[in-house]
Amino acid sequence: MIMQFKNLKDIRVDRDIKQREIAKYLNVSQNTYSQYETGIIALTAEILIKLSDYYEVSIDFLLDRTNDPKRYYLS
Repeated sequence: MIMQFKNLKDIRVDRDIKQREIAKYLNVSQNTYSQYETGIIALTAEILIKLSDYYEVSIDFLLDRTNDPKRYYLS
């Protein structure tokens, strides 16, 4: 089952960040990051934590479990 996460892509696009920039931060290829966004490759806990820290939003927000980006975010 492929799970696409709308907030993950939307936050990147809203902040005008290219996939290659996020991929570099995560130390993965742009193609791998693209596959995270489309749900082809499952997001690991390590990647989710890094993305949460990068965007300063909760993991629940990245996984579309809430529309509030700061809900449960611990800085």
